[in-house]
Amino acid sequence: MKVIAAFLLAKLAGNENPTKDDLKSIFDSVGAEFDEARTDLFFSLVKDHDVAELIAAGREKMGALYSGGGAGAAMVAGGGGGGGDGPSAAEPAAEAKKVEEEKEESDDEGMMSLFD
Repeated sequence: MKVIAAFLLAKLAGNENPTKDDLKSIFDSVGAEFDEARTDLFFSLVKDHDVAELIAAGREKMGALYSGGGAGAAMVAGGGGGGGDGPSAAEPAAEAKKVEEEKEESDDEGMMSLFD
């Protein structure tokens, strides 16, 4: 993600064709580690493509992920209207609470708690 962000930052700054050296200078300016292998992979994947077209294609794919809100979650939680053989929605919550309580108990062994 850092490589993509640096590339887009260079494009926003007016550099129509950022190079690996341009990205390296951006990384160096903020003290970030420059990963040459990932940068090479990125440039090999975006060569011969227009950045605006890649962003538009990505938006379409992401838009497909957000279709209809919570309907899918209701189907999963409700069990789909079957015979009731599946676990209830309360069981995962109860199990999570139990795990959290066990963690809290184990944190107090032999040490003072911050909130005592």
